Amino acid sequence: LCSCLLSHLVFCLSSPTLPSASPSSITMSQDLAAHSQASLELAKRESAEHLHGMKELYDSMRDKPLIIKAYALDDTSAPTGDNVKTVHFVRHGQGFHNLMADIASSAGRQWTQFKVTPENPYVMPEILDAPLTEKGRQQARLLQPVVQAFDHQPELVAFSPNCRALQTGLIAFGHLVGEDIPFVAHEMAREENGVHVCDKRRPTSQQAAEFPQVDFSLLESEEDIIFRDDRRETKQEVGARIYKFFEWLETREEKHVGVNSHSGWLLTVFNGICECDEKLKGWFQTGEMRSVKLEFVRKDQC
Repeated sequence: LCSCLLSHLVFCLSSPTLPSASPSSITMSQDLAAHSQASLELAKRESAEHLHGMKELYDSMRDKPLIIKAYALDDTSAPTGDNVKTVHFVRHGQGFHNLMADIASSAGRQWTQFKVTPENPYVMPEILDAPLTEKGRQQARLLQPVVQAFDHQPELVAFSPNCRALQTGLIAFGHLVGEDIPFVAHEMAREENGVHVCDKRRPTSQQAAEFPQVDFSLLESEEDIIFRDDRRETKQEVGARIYKFFEWLETREEKHVGVNSHSGWLLTVFNGICECDEKLKGWFQTGEMRSVKLEFVRKDQC
């Protein structure tokens, strides 16, 4: 399934800018990319579930040697300096697992998150490492002109190594392919995972073959050694991964960065890891981009 979708993705990437379109066709694209009521209702439930354990994680992160602070781009109090980066966080567009959940929810099905039951659409074996739907592609395409309008283009694009995040980033940041900009997959940027097979990644060699634009050298194993069939990651485990990702990002010389990831991971970034205003803490909808300034503060350098 992912191979079939990839052929369409490659076609999209062959044209780095959006094709000219009539106002009616643009409206049709926006309508297709719009979030359904089922998606919005499901987001409310899932965001509440993902907040469990978040306060404890946030408190534990205050003891770490590296503190990360996030500021909205229009925040006049945002600092400047060598320890500040502009980061464009992107949640992937709608994946097939999101579509299946929307359909199940609209039909009145109820399930317990992170439990293997016939009612739970996220455990269907057919959606392992779920790719984007056409709606998801449209959501990613709508980010293209936004990214291209940045005064400072990303100098680094990081990806979760899951199919839907790779596809989204390669569409949204597609005009940078071939421009000597590092496109790097990072295991620590993956979704909170376990039980739900949509979050299990495929072997590294398969991802590298289908996404040759991306560097997978940071992935240390061919198979997915993080995913567990019997339990979900704890919030502390997800937080530890995100912290490692930020330690890596801190060492990079690039000051303008794109990061393509997932809803639970992104919610944890802004609620469990970073110090930030409440307006940055909300749930990311599919295909949403949130641009911030990140300040990396080392306690021993304060």
